[in-house]
Amino acid sequence: MKKFLFNRYDKDTLIKKVLADKRERRVISFYRYVKIEDPIDFRNRLYDTFDDLGILGRIYLANEGINAQFSIPVENYEKLRQFVDTIPELKGIYFNDAVEDKKESFIKLAIKVRRKIVADGLDDSQFDPSDVGTHLSPLEFHQTLEEEGVIVVDLRNNYESEVGHFENAILPDVGTFREELPLVEKILENDKDKKILLYCTGGIRCEKASAYLKYKGFEKVHQLRGGIINYAKAISDHGLKSKFKGKNFVFDDRLGERITDDVLTVCYTCGKPSDRHSNCANLGCHVLIVQCESCSESLLDCCSHECKEIVSLPEETQKKLRQELRKQHKYPSHHLTRKMVGK
Repeated sequence: MKKFLFNRYDKDTLIKKVLADKRERRVISFYRYVKIEDPIDFRNRLYDTFDDLGILGRIYLANEGINAQFSIPVENYEKLRQFVDTIPELKGIYFNDAVEDKKESFIKLAIKVRRKIVADGLDDSQFDPSDVGTHLSPLEFHQTLEEEGVIVVDLRNNYESEVGHFENAILPDVGTFREELPLVEKILENDKDKKILLYCTGGIRCEKASAYLKYKGFEKVHQLRGGIINYAKAISDHGLKSKFKGKNFVFDDRLGERITDDVLTVCYTCGKPSDRHSNCANLGCHVLIVQCESCSESLLDCCSHECKEIVSLPEETQKKLRQELRKQHKYPSHHLTRKMVGK
C-alpha cells in the first residue's frame, strides 16, 4: 500500500491525536546551508522517515539547504540522530533543543520546498554565503558581551525583539528579515572596524547576515552559535545570570519561551505590562498582537471590538465576509498594531 507523504487530517482531529499520545516529546530545531540537488526527492525521503518517527513540525527545503523546527517523542531522539547522520547533507548537523517542551507545540508534519529556506531578499550570486562570521559558543558570547566597545545586533523582527532581547542590543524596527539587512548595514555604516555580535532565535539568520556584512566590509563579525535557544540552555546549565531578558519568541503554537521574569512590553489593548502573544481570533484579521489575559478574555481572543463582533456571528456569515474581503482585495484596517501603543 502506497504511503501518503502529506497530512490528511483536519485541525481538530490533529489536536486530539497529539493530546491522546502520552509519550514525552522534545522540541528541536536545526538548519544548514548546504547544496541539495533535488529538494523534492529529498523532501519525500525525509517525510517518509520523519513520519515513522512521530515527528511533528515544519521543515523548509531549498537548493540552498534546510531549516527545521519540530517535536519528536523522546524515545525516538537517538533514532533521529542516527538517521540524519546517514544523509551526507545532514551528517553531524547540530540539534538545538528547546528550553520548553510543550506537547502541542506542533500538531502535524509539514515539509515544504521553497526557493529559499529564509526569505532574505539577497542575491547570493553577488557574495559568498559560506564566508560567515566567527561562531561563538553561548559562554563565549556571554563573556564577549562584557567587552568594551562591542556592538550587539538583534537580527529578528520587531515583534520578536519587543518581548525579549539582550541588554543594550540594537533592535531594528522592521517586520521582516528582508527589510532588516539594509537597515542594519545603514545603522552600522560608521562601525566597520568594531566588533559586531549578531544573534537570532536559532542561528540561521545570522549565517546569511554575517556573510553579507563581511561582503560589505565589516571586519569583525561574530555570531551566537545556536542562537537564543542554545544560549538560554547553556546559561541555565551553568547557573549563570542571563544577559538575555524576557521571552524568546518562537514560531510554533507556544509563541514564546520564558527566559527571565522581565516583562519588556505592554498589552496593545490596555497598555498594561504584558508579553503574551496571540493571534486575533477573527480569521479575516488574524493579526499577531501582545495582549494580556484580561483583554483577551473580554474581547473573545480578538484584537478589537470590531473583530469581536465578527467572531460572534455564525460561522457561515464569517466565511462569506472573508470571501468578500478577498474578492475586493481588502484587509481589516481596524486591528491593533504595535504602532498604536507607541511601540
